[in-house]
Amino acid sequence: MQITGEIEAGRAVQRNFDRYRVLRIYEMPKVEVHIVSSNAAPTGVGEPGVPPLAPAVANAMARLGVPRVRRLPLARAGLVAL
Repeated sequence: MQITGEIEAGRAVQRNFDRYRVLRIYEMPKVEVHIVSSNAAPTGVGEPGVPPLAPAVANAMARLGVPRVRRLPLARAGLVAL
């Protein structure tokens, strides 16, 4: 199985993520973030980074040998003290 990150016409060629090679940090294109003024009700700008945090911590702990946690909250598994 050849694992590549081929892009054609701006789209990944692979049919599934198991064949897509994720970019390394040095391959990442420049990303610019713009906060646009609006009259709409305020929402949190920082929240988009929150949902992947718990799975990332659980995966890191599993790599360290802690039994894999598959349900939240992490406190229930004893990984986080309240």
